[in-house]
Amino acid sequence: MAIKVLIVDDSALMRALLTEIIGGAADLEVVGSAPDALVAREMIKALNPDVLTLDVDMPKMGGLEFLDKLMKLRPMPVVMISALTARGSEVTLKALELGAVDYVAKPSAGNMALLQGYAEEIRDKIRAARNAHLKRAAPDLASGLAEQLGGVPGRLLNDRLIAIGASTGGTEAIKEVIMRLPAAVPGIVMVQHMPENFTPSFAKRLDGLGAVRVIEVQGGERIQPGHAYLAPGHSHMTVKRSGGGWVTELAQTPPVNRHRPAVDVLFNSVAKEAGKSAIGVILTGMGKDGAAGMLAMRQAGAWNIGQDQESCVVYGMPREAALVGAVDEVVSLGNVAARVLARLR
Repeated sequence: MAIKVLIVDDSALMRALLTEIIGGAADLEVVGSAPDALVAREMIKALNPDVLTLDVDMPKMGGLEFLDKLMKLRPMPVVMISALTARGSEVTLKALELGAVDYVAKPSAGNMALLQGYAEEIRDKIRAARNAHLKRAAPDLASGLAEQLGGVPGRLLNDRLIAIGASTGGTEAIKEVIMRLPAAVPGIVMVQHMPENFTPSFAKRLDGLGAVRVIEVQGGERIQPGHAYLAPGHSHMTVKRSGGGWVTELAQTPPVNRHRPAVDVLFNSVAKEAGKSAIGVILTGMGKDGAAGMLAMRQAGAWNIGQDQESCVVYGMPREAALVGAVDEVVSLGNVAARVLARLR
């Protein structure tokens, strides 16, 4: 049975393009399109769609306000359609906090025809959303929680490395892990699949939430304890051994597994440069990116943790990593930070 999709967007051109793209797949069916949230509310009742695509900026009722009401009254999978702007990234990250499964970044108004190039991405994300585990935003953790977990012995801070990879659902998953870690933790390198316009906002949003400082990598940073380094959306990130620690490196080489940055690229470099000094973490996400790199890490002596199916929004990347034998232990999202710290101790 085809997945029923309702499109909500105030642009008639965007509604037409999305209808053409989504309706072009045999397993997807556009059951309707709405110009605003008020019309969408009535169409949801009448059409009972499986997945909603939702514009960020709309008249009468904004996308965030509508999403918040929807997730409280009638939770359903939502894929946000977001502009590639600073405001678009901020609103989209908030939408993911409110319960949206994923987002698609659309071209600027002058290049709307380029949306056709996003066709397979949009279709894949709708398919993944249909089977996603819906989650309401978790309450903020108590500010003292990270310190209650206790830090890592000082002798380990500079000679250990933590590598994290995530995709669909990963913005909230990474947030929960980072918020639970104390300042006394080895350096962390992270890849989250997202466009380059979004990674600065994501890094800024993570920074200050807990004890760990978070920065978007510019290239050449010396990896320091108590800091997390997020790959920018335009480049692959790798690490290179330098003296007694590591430094970050960036490269705009072709996408790997359809992604740049790719988790596999980071994990393969960690396997080569850190080996048994590393801990790998693979979180919720669609596809298989990270599985091969995590296997290389394990073969090099690293200890790897995979998020369990129940706590994943989409159990894709952790599943693939487990299937190839790359994962040492499988834990729920809420226990990832504690297991990382336990392993370090």
